[in-house]
Amino acid sequence: MAFLLDRPSLQRLPRFPLSAAAFTTLSSATAFRHTLLAAIASARQRIYLTALYLEQDEAGREILAALFEAKQANPALDVRIMVDWHRAQRGRIGENHDSCNAAWYREECSRHAVELPIYGVPAQTRELFGVLHLKGFIVDSQVIYSGASLNNVYLHKQDKYRFDRYHLLENAALADSMAQLMCQHFFNDEAVFRLDKPVPSTRSIRKEIRAFRTRLETIHYTLPPEQTCQHGMGVTPVLGLGKGNALNRLILQLIAKAEQRLVICTPYFNFPMAVLRAINRALRRGVEVTIIVGDKTANDFFIPESEPFRLIAALPYLYEMNLRRFAKRRQAHIDAGKLHLQLWKEGDNSYHLKGMWCDQQYILLTGNNMNPRAFRLDLENALLIHDPEQQLQTQSHTEQQHILQHTTRVDHYRQLDNVRHYPLKIRTLLTRLSRVRIDRMLNLML
Repeated sequence: MAFLLDRPSLQRLPRFPLSAAAFTTLSSATAFRHTLLAAIASARQRIYLTALYLEQDEAGREILAALFEAKQANPALDVRIMVDWHRAQRGRIGENHDSCNAAWYREECSRHAVELPIYGVPAQTRELFGVLHLKGFIVDSQVIYSGASLNNVYLHKQDKYRFDRYHLLENAALADSMAQLMCQHFFNDEAVFRLDKPVPSTRSIRKEIRAFRTRLETIHYTLPPEQTCQHGMGVTPVLGLGKGNALNRLILQLIAKAEQRLVICTPYFNFPMAVLRAINRALRRGVEVTIIVGDKTANDFFIPESEPFRLIAALPYLYEMNLRRFAKRRQAHIDAGKLHLQLWKEGDNSYHLKGMWCDQQYILLTGNNMNPRAFRLDLENALLIHDPEQQLQTQSHTEQQHILQHTTRVDHYRQLDNVRHYPLKIRTLLTRLSRVRIDRMLNLML
């Protein structure tokens, strides 16, 4: 049922019926961690976790230990994890290969009597050109949805946190649809291997990975007609991979649909050209547009000057350059109060929010960063919440105010630093990149 291929209007999209009581917004990474652990402990039938990575640190060990405990207490429980194939098999920057997460998975699984499959999913032959970026933790009939991965900072296990959005949906049909996609297209594919067991090299399975990616570009969530409706409150799961995919089109439809107010969250300010044009058209229609983005120091790639310099430290400055250029060209809309650029910063914590609100009628939950990489390279998904009667208005308002409480409005583009004020090493690097226009190529990859 490829319901998005003919580009139906948002109102006609099939959806699983959803009640307001079955939709809960969590306010913090700590609440997200506690909710996930509680759900794992109470699971009776299945636990399917999908994340970019499950990290070998205190929070990651806590999650994995909880999964083993749940499986040991109930051997019939179907427990499976999906992570990105490439990310799992490399250490963090500066660490050696032996410290990778996959080695930890094998070590932990060898210490337990029960099996806990951990699948490595290769969305591309190299990590640079695409990763598994699906979101959604399925526990029985619940879907816990967030852009967060599983480690200390995302789960606020220690002193710092990475701020994200966190939602709990009680919906058996949605959970079944998301689980079915994983069972049909991932767990048994010839390109997908279990990381809790010895694995082949990426080089030896390149042919299988390329064929797998081609298949991924055509799959979609199944919404059986007998379980769906086209009116009233509901939720539509959407999958996207490659240029012009269903999720990309949905994002553009939402921006085009806005009549009064549009709120967009993105952690990395690097909109694809199609999104920029759609925002421009919305502003010309008189739509009030709010874009919430992290300050460069709240970017997860930011490295203070006091620490050793690495090339990746230039990324937050590239994003700020994009934002400054965007604001300068639309200063008239900022002055008129139609464009609100909000910079998030709270201590030494970082910002990772994604998603949209459109006219208090649609809420988009997604891990899509709304950048060229997400639109072309990574395997993404989203949940579109239809709320025509605005039953979730109070929750949405509360969530937005919670996000905005640590933001500062950009009243003029000159509030944002330009290259002349950047640290010397950053300034030198960005100047060299711009001379040969490599910065533009980087924007397409990041």
